[in-house]
Amino acid sequence: MSEQKATNVHWHGGEINRPERAQILGHSGATLWFTGLSGSGKSTIAVALEQALYQRGVLVYRLDGDNIRLGINKNLGFSAEDRAENIRRVGEVSKLFVDGGVIVLSSFISPYLVDRQIVRELHEADNMPFIEVFVDCSLEAAEERDPKGLYKKARAGEIKNFTGIDDPYEAPEAPEVHLHTDQQSLEEEVEHLLDLLEKQALIPPAAS
Repeated sequence: MSEQKATNVHWHGGEINRPERAQILGHSGATLWFTGLSGSGKSTIAVALEQALYQRGVLVYRLDGDNIRLGINKNLGFSAEDRAENIRRVGEVSKLFVDGGVIVLSSFISPYLVDRQIVRELHEADNMPFIEVFVDCSLEAAEERDPKGLYKKARAGEIKNFTGIDDPYEAPEAPEVHLHTDQQSLEEEVEHLLDLLEKQALIPPAAS
């Protein structure tokens, strides 16, 4: 689904590069890719981190799974093929944000290793920072939370291809960040991510 179909198209570069954009903003762009089961806390963490970064003057934008499926990816379902295309498109959009100097928080179940690896390689090919954040939570804990009532529907057979029930979730093998939302507080998780962004010199240190 991701093959190049259009012919006679060529990349048209501009005169402003990524370091120059970063100089204006005072920080670099990067993709933080939150992956985990439905109900694991991906969106909750991303929302809290977005607010924390904004308060520090960092230009940040959130790409959320449901939000994207209501717009740019509204023509995709939940088959393995559609999931792959969903993630590929989001990976390309994330790259555009990074090129613009924005810290992008991409929250997607993205259950398959191969799809996440493709997004990583898209970033690495252009030397763009990519941070995989595994939002780890047991199926039992996620199902107990069930904020959208999706597990209940999946168990009742009302939702097909639901990750963790009748579709697999392939956990990251070597994520840059491994959070345990059934063991850590939201504040601890956000602080951990801010510390990492500082250590990688992607954002300036907090004002003392």
